[in-house]
Amino acid sequence: MHPQAIILAHLVLLALLAGCGSERTTVANEGPAPPFELELLAGGTVVLDELHGQVVALRFWADWCPFCRREMRELEPVYQQLREQGLEILAVNVGQDRGRVERFVDRVHYTYPTLLDPDSAIARRYGVIAIPVTFFIDREGIVRGRILGESDPATFERMAGPLLDLADTSEGITSDTGRQGQR
Repeated sequence: MHPQAIILAHLVLLALLAGCGSERTTVANEGPAPPFELELLAGGTVVLDELHGQVVALRFWADWCPFCRREMRELEPVYQQLREQGLEILAVNVGQDRGRVERFVDRVHYTYPTLLDPDSAIARRYGVIAIPVTFFIDREGIVRGRILGESDPATFERMAGPLLDLADTSEGITSDTGRQGQR
């Protein structure tokens, strides 16, 4: 993809996320994860509150993101390894139509659920201003950390691992990290 197209795509996403009269907020570590119900690409819906008891990695992405393809592919083995311990990765597509999302998922071949946020309402609710970004939500529905920018399997495991061991405590990780640093 040409650099100009990437810049244009970023500007379009920022305009979508900004929106007129939007409910954009900032989600803080140690605070409750904003609830949502989103359509699954495969059919049906996901309601965050129904995942109580699981650790949720909520990943916001789009197909024009230069880091998302490799990152999503690299996280598949982490998902396969940790899902039996209670990890659920939810890949939330921001602002794109179903057909475009389907083509991306077919090319990348990952198995964790893909959710559709076509009007970017949930991205705004989470305060997403750049992608990729991943929020880590503990078994009680509390945001315990996030990765701003591109992640790798080791960083992802380092963030998710302690939460998987925290079935009934309020301890956790509260750092912001990522390959690209804070944005």
